[in-house]
Amino acid sequence: MTTYGTIPTSSAGDSPSLEYVSRAKERLRSGLATRRPWKEMFNIRSIGLPINFPDAVNRVKTNISFFRMNYVIIVLLILFLSLLWHPISLIVFIVMMAVWLFLYFLRDEPLVVFHRTIDDRVVLIVLLILTIVFLLLTHATLNILVSLLIGVAVVVLHAAFRKTDDLFLDEEAASAGGLLTTPGTTAGPSSSS
Repeated sequence: MTTYGTIPTSSAGDSPSLEYVSRAKERLRSGLATRRPWKEMFNIRSIGLPINFPDAVNRVKTNISFFRMNYVIIVLLILFLSLLWHPISLIVFIVMMAVWLFLYFLRDEPLVVFHRTIDDRVVLIVLLILTIVFLLLTHATLNILVSLLIGVAVVVLHAAFRKTDDLFLDEEAASAGGLLTTPGTTAGPSSSS
């Protein structure tokens, strides 16, 4: 039997672990694909003072929704750098990041424990609590809190000073909760110059 013109999807020799790894790579790529170009984020021409406080709040909301993945990377990088002087905390941080990847971000199917399906919100809350508890047990509490505050301050300052005139989403990203408006609100990017 010939199979000219067909594309093989899977062979009998493929192991489930290889399939899981390829799915994990694809999910990582799609998650990182929501990251915006760094040149666009740090465009010098797009930095300016907001006109007033409501304009600053509107910029922060718009920029956080537009540059969400970039801001998460910045906060995690600041946290990672602050933990370099606390090696045990750094190890716990890296282990917990791996746990988050496998139990929350890279799952295609619902988590099943003792033949019961666990809701994603429960997994999120449990992982968040475990991460906080394990990091606090490493006695780097002040370091972690200060680094998170610095990360949030950097994000809010950038978001407040970054103009939103040049931010546009494609139709697919906009329909997924980007810069679309709801009745009674103003349009996505503000007209701040």
